[in-house]
Amino acid sequence: MKTIAVVLIGLMAASPALAGEVWLRCGALVDVDAGTTLGAHTLVVADGRIQAIHAGLADAPGGADALDLTELTCLPGLMDMHTHVTSQSSPDSYIRRFTNNEADVALRGAHFAQVTLEAGFTTIRDLGDSFNASIALRNAIEQGILPGPRILTAAKSLATTGGHADPTNAFRRDLMGDPGPREGVVNGERDGRQAVRQRYKDGADLIKITATGGVLSVARSGQNPQFTEAEIAEIVRIAADYEMHVAAHAHGAEGMRRAIRAGVHSIEHGTYMDDDIIALMIEHGTWYVPTISAGRFVADMAAVEGYFPPIVAAKAAEIGPLIQDTFARAHAAGVRVAFGTDCGVCPHGDNALEFQYMVEAGMSPADALRSATVNAAELLGRTEDLGRLRAGFLADVIAVDGDPIADVAVLMDVPFVMREGRVYHSP
Repeated sequence: MKTIAVVLIGLMAASPALAGEVWLRCGALVDVDAGTTLGAHTLVVADGRIQAIHAGLADAPGGADALDLTELTCLPGLMDMHTHVTSQSSPDSYIRRFTNNEADVALRGAHFAQVTLEAGFTTIRDLGDSFNASIALRNAIEQGILPGPRILTAAKSLATTGGHADPTNAFRRDLMGDPGPREGVVNGERDGRQAVRQRYKDGADLIKITATGGVLSVARSGQNPQFTEAEIAEIVRIAADYEMHVAAHAHGAEGMRRAIRAGVHSIEHGTYMDDDIIALMIEHGTWYVPTISAGRFVADMAAVEGYFPPIVAAKAAEIGPLIQDTFARAHAAGVRVAFGTDCGVCPHGDNALEFQYMVEAGMSPADALRSATVNAAELLGRTEDLGRLRAGFLADVIAVDGDPIADVAVLMDVPFVMREGRVYHSP
């Protein structure tokens, strides 16, 4: 038996492929379904999947590779259902729209993808990019060119004219033009059909709409409804033809109401969710992706002079602090929750802070962990191969120093990351 440890340097895609079976000897193992931490277990990995799980520290057969994780606790790779992996908020974010080329965005995305993976997140949804950079990044990761999480991307999100994701908001008139469905700006059901089909042509995995105003757009309202219910319903209908779900950014209640009745798969943020909206989400089985991290971050940055333009700072100060309380009420009422941070607004790599905010708001550590594993897998329709440590599942395995069921803060430092049987980060 050979015991090995792998350390990555720079942008190496992964460890060299390990021949044959790899035995992960874990000091403890988290059963995310039961919400309990078990004793020592050994995972047998081959061909990118978990082939078997043995209780105790089993010895690998002669010639097999073994990874010594006996001082760590193993659990499934984490999943973040709301990120923007090709960008990150900064005081010069609004200027970057005019100074960054496609290559700049793509290269920054490659860096943020590696940071996200090394933080223990092996699967993410990207809910809005520019230049389709997240599609190129997803493809490069899948081809083994770059290290990063598995990405399911909406590419450029959809807005109405002047809406939260209109890419020309606040531009000078001669630069503003009249963006349409190709650029992600929709006015009417016909535009909605074209925009969905364009994203299918571009290679997106899902559709993202901005059903209400938002915080970071240079526009007055952060919560007004910005699509008609008929427009959303047509987008959902056409997306279903292409086997794509629709995720809806929404802060205001009326925009949420229209989106839920129209059949969106998930509500993102949900800041002004009231009791009627909560009941409607439960009735329709709509997923809720809270993004408390982004709310906390923008509220903090609103107090930093010059970080945001004044029109944005006012919205950030008002909306940001409310999301954690909204999450507490929705979870207590039984709304289905999937983990999401909106990293890209908040810093990449700090994704696991969301666990601490969820627990602060009354969710148990076990439920918080389930939101980023089994619940996220259900949202993605991937319950047969993601979200659990189980024979036959993809070998997405992380290991931490401590028990995340007792203290979710240990997830902030992830010394071991394996995705599909390749080691990307090792002690």
